[in-house]
Amino acid sequence: MVTPEITYLPREMGNIAQTLRAKAGGLADVSASLVAALFELGADVHVALPHYRRMFNIEAGKLIDRELRAYREILSDARIHLAEDRIFHYRDEVYSCYHGEGKKLSLAFQREVINNILPKVDPDLIHCNDWMTGLVPAMARRTGVPCLFTVHNIHTQEITLSEIEDRGIDAAEFWTDLYYVRPSHTYEETRWSNPVDLLTSGIFAAHFVNTVSPTFLREVCEGRHRFVPDSVRRELANKLLAGCAFGILNAPNPSFNPRTDPGIEVNYSWEDHAQAKRKNKLRLQERLGLAEDPTAALFFWPSRLDPTQKGPQLLAEIMYEMVSDYWESGLQIAVIANGSYQRHFHDIARFHDLHGRVAVCDFDENLSRLGYAAADFMIMPSLFEPCGLPQMIGSIYGCLPVVSDTGGLHDTVSPLDVSRNEGNGFVFEVWDPPGLRWAMDRAMDFYRLPSTIRKEQIARIMRESEERFNHAVTAKQYIDLYEKMLRRPLIGP
Repeated sequence: MVTPEITYLPREMGNIAQTLRAKAGGLADVSASLVAALFELGADVHVALPHYRRMFNIEAGKLIDRELRAYREILSDARIHLAEDRIFHYRDEVYSCYHGEGKKLSLAFQREVINNILPKVDPDLIHCNDWMTGLVPAMARRTGVPCLFTVHNIHTQEITLSEIEDRGIDAAEFWTDLYYVRPSHTYEETRWSNPVDLLTSGIFAAHFVNTVSPTFLREVCEGRHRFVPDSVRRELANKLLAGCAFGILNAPNPSFNPRTDPGIEVNYSWEDHAQAKRKNKLRLQERLGLAEDPTAALFFWPSRLDPTQKGPQLLAEIMYEMVSDYWESGLQIAVIANGSYQRHFHDIARFHDLHGRVAVCDFDENLSRLGYAAADFMIMPSLFEPCGLPQMIGSIYGCLPVVSDTGGLHDTVSPLDVSRNEGNGFVFEVWDPPGLRWAMDRAMDFYRLPSTIRKEQIARIMRESEERFNHAVTAKQYIDLYEKMLRRPLIGP
């Protein structure tokens, strides 16, 4: 497993397994769950990570020479392989916003993986993740090792062969298996002036690829999203046509469990959710300054306020009329998220004097967890969604999702039909403010049903979501894919 992110590793994997935490998104949780599942099944699984000393709390300055030598000696026999380079040692975050530093991080990591870690491990199969590992599949193809490349996010970097080689990677060995900005002819012509696209190279050279939802894979291959580069779309489509591309959903971190979550006021399960959610609602209302009313329908916005992807502008357009039209029902909206649209929500609430009905505050982990436990519905009207985790967490907590019909939301949320005892949320197909309003109206229709019916449906949804949205299910799909790869002969370079 070659990954720039991780959240936890099995204690048995090494003396520092429990200290390794470097997370920027869902990739960290998926990597951790896969490693744990493989390890539990008895697989000889190894992990390659950058050595983020500060994030791992293993700063060289705090270790005397004897301790540092002993630490390295123990680690050398473990299954955890930390790529050493000073560029990682004092970082506070996985990725960099500074110009050019992201490339340096990626090349330092891949240099250690290609030159030192993989030759030492001699793996039967390699699993790479996102653009920071985009050179490894080409190297793996040259050495005849099957490689899975997982696309979590459509982000990439472009870099020339000369820069790659100047950082200590002998790309001349596999330069024909990389993907370039324009068609390549000779090594000499390509080396200086024809950049390598790291994300597309990973897709192009890998044995198999996968995205983090089946529908998002189909949408990308059909060209439905303008932000996806043509190179990524073409290479994913080629892999799909060859039967070598799949979509596998991520799953929430196991800590998102209302039975045990320490961040909520009252723990509960699908069997006793009703009273507990009322108490959690009162606690959230108290903390956010909302009117304290356990019978009020509460909508919760949990994801970042990014108008490019998450669609906060849709809610901004209808917020006042939604609260106004359901004033007698006590409808409330809680936004616990950061982003550029936070200011717009504040302005709307202030202008229309919606104090007690609308609350907007910065993201806080424990407050967000309380939001899931307290709210009746969560809002996620994304324009596109590679996977998404809030809608799964909401279903587990009995906070029913109101979502647009796209990507991972399509794969995880289906329209609630009480008469058929199926579905888990409210889905709108036309991405505009009236579309979101329609879905929120359907949520209110459900909220007005007799409490016994609502209680029964929410219990079913929580129970089904607990069984469906977990790392064991996700890991099994990856393991099945690994076995499929090992059964399918790798065509040589």
